[in-house]
Order: sequence, then structure tokens, then C-alpha cells
Amino acid sequence: MAAQLSIKENTLRMYRGETPQWIPGMEGPAMGTAGAMCRCSALPNFGMSDLMEWKDMFGVPFTRELASGPIPTPGEFILTDITKWRDVIKRPAIFDEIDWELTSHRDLAEFNRENLASGQATVSNGYFMILTYFMGFDNALIACMEEPEEVKDLLRFILDLNLELGKNFIHYYKPDVLGFGDDIAHERAPFVSHEMFKDIFYPIWAEHYKLIKEADLIATHHNCGAFAPFVPYIVEMGVDGWNPAQPTYNDLPAIKAEFGYQLAINGAFENNGPASWPETPEEAVRAEVRATCDALAPGGRFSFGGYIMGLPDDPVRIERQAWIQDEFDKIKYSYYA
Repeated sequence: MAAQLSIKENTLRMYRGETPQWIPGMEGPAMGTAGAMCRCSALPNFGMSDLMEWKDMFGVPFTRELASGPIPTPGEFILTDITKWRDVIKRPAIFDEIDWELTSHRDLAEFNRENLASGQATVSNGYFMILTYFMGFDNALIACMEEPEEVKDLLRFILDLNLELGKNFIHYYKPDVLGFGDDIAHERAPFVSHEMFKDIFYPIWAEHYKLIKEADLIATHHNCGAFAPFVPYIVEMGVDGWNPAQPTYNDLPAIKAEFGYQLAINGAFENNGPASWPETPEEAVRAEVRATCDALAPGGRFSFGGYIMGLPDDPVRIERQAWIQDEFDKIKYSYYA
């Protein structure tokens, strides 16, 4: 029997389309991402604050929801007229304050390179989402319909900031995996049409991923909800892995059949589904873990992420999380020779 690979090399095999020795996923430092987050400590990290209320680098006020994470404070949007965005959205001061060499040296001194270095170097959470943070969903979607050129100009401004961050992060931190998230879909469908996506968002996403791919890094994309209609676009961009790939809203076996040789499905476990319900018996939770792996592990390009939603200290959630982890640990070596 061949020597067992490290978690890092096993995961890289999965992303490259090579056969791993086991299903990457709920092991080591992360669940479903199969890697340790490598961060620039000088940058405010979306969702990582311990505060219940704070403002991001653009002045957007956020409120923390314990069961689901941070959201822009309802009704307190900083941009009400997209044509006035240049008066409101400014280059954050922190861009000119970061000592990348000093900060990276300090951060990497505490980072174990035996872990897969998975990072995200962006000013916020994607392009569609940052527009909603500035304006709210209703006004953001109206702006896309009524003033698409202004929206494009604003997103180009955000892209330029992200490319600047990305180039520095790649140079100083040398991650293995880099990506971004942009939840442009809800439970039933994407928030925007194919035509609007191709006109406004595709060029921005594609240029962002061009930076990552030209650096010869693994590129990942986060999108919750019914994202399946847009999967072909991220494949065109060269994205290597998509998470959390929620099975309730996407036909993951069909996506695997069509794109499995190009795109890794990462996650694939419904975090708000029956496994998280108090009335679901233990064996049904464990059976869902087995069914997920049976459907998506063959052929590789899959990592399992069985995280379920709920309050961090909820004993029911903790118990169910333990069942999921235990079942995955029992079966993850069973799929590849």
C-alpha cells in the first residue's frame, strides 16, 4: 500500500482532478474547505469580528446574527443613489497603511505550511453582495436595471481594489488556494438573469479569476442557493472548486456528470436541512452523510462539508455535528483504491 498522503497533498489531488486517497473534507483545521485559512491580519475580515455591531472599511454598519453570521444593519444603507456612488464610496485608508512585508512575516510565522493555505483577499463579500451591502437588495437590483453603466463603474472600482489586494496577498503570502464568494442566488433561482449576469458581473468575476489563474493557484468560488444555472460560467473562468454546493437547490449529480472533470464540488450537505432538525433520528443523519458521498465521491473532484446551521452552543446542533463527523470519518477511505 502506498504511503498515506498529507491532507494538503490529498486535497490538491482532488482539486487537480487526480485521484485522492480519501475524500477531503471534515478533517484537520476546516470543514468542507479542506484547508486552513491564511489571512492578512491587517485587513478587516468579513464575518470574523467578535463584535455584535461594527462598520466595515467603507463605513457599512453590520450587525451579527448568532445563528447565521453578520448582516448589514437593516435600513442603514450608505448609498441611496447609484449615480452618486463616487461621492460615497472611497478608497479605504487601510490600503495605504498596510506594511505587507512586516504583516505577512508576522502572520506566516504562526502558519503551518503543512496545511493547505486557503485564502481570500477582498474588500468584502463579492461584487453582487457588496452592492447590496451599500444599497440593500431592492435598490441594488433596481440600480442594475436602471443604471447598469453606473453599477459597472462602481464594481470596476471594487475590482481594482481587489486586484491590488490580491496581487499583494499572492506575492507575500503565497497561498495554495484563492477565491471569493458572491451569493448571487437565493433558494429558488439566481437574483439576476443570465443577460444581466453576462453584462454586469461576468466581466468582473472573470478578471478577478484571471489574476488567480495566472498565478497558477487553485481558484475557488463560494455561492449559496440555486447557483446551478451559473455553474457553466465559473467553469469558463477556470474555477477549480465551488462551495457549499447545496443539494436542496441544485442537482449536484447532474452537475457532477457534466462538469466533474473540470470543477470540484465542495460541501454538498444541506446545512439547514433534515440533518439539522431535532426530530431527525441519528441513523437518518448518518444515512445522509453516506448518500452524499455515494453520489458525489466516485471519480474524485469532491470534498465533503457537513456543517449544519444553529447556535454555536446548542447541544442538539453539537450532537448532530458529532454524528456527521463520526460517520464521515468511518467512510471517507472507502471510495478510492
